[in-house]
Amino acid sequence: MAEIASNESNGAVAGGLRTMLRLEGLTLFVGMTLLYAVWGGSWWIYAVLFLAPDLSFAGYLSGPRVGAIVYNAAHSYMAPVTLMVTGFAMAAPLTLSIAMIWMAHIGIDRALGYGLKYADGFTFTHLGRIGRAAKA
Repeated sequence: MAEIASNESNGAVAGGLRTMLRLEGLTLFVGMTLLYAVWGGSWWIYAVLFLAPDLSFAGYLSGPRVGAIVYNAAHSYMAPVTLMVTGFAMAAPLTLSIAMIWMAHIGIDRALGYGLKYADGFTFTHLGRIGRAAKA
């Protein structure tokens, strides 16, 4: 039972459920990247926009609470899924391309263990601690 339970001491998911969430991220990354390839998108645009969500790190210049809010807004599925639905509804190829790239970015971040952030600091995520603190 502890395998699927949340780690109550830090709010991070643990065990098999953590692995499942990371595999979901990998699936999203691979799926969106393959869809982008089939779509015939420019790999130059993919490379440039793939890193764009990480500009949200700048929110941490205003402190961990603001940083977590800004980072989470850029790394939540809500905006890119809304963008994708809008792209389909309006038959807008550029909008769809941006949505695919954004979701691929979120997917690889989750696969690598970079989860949504808590206000305690950048290293506190819903997938567990990251960085040097996680190894200690």
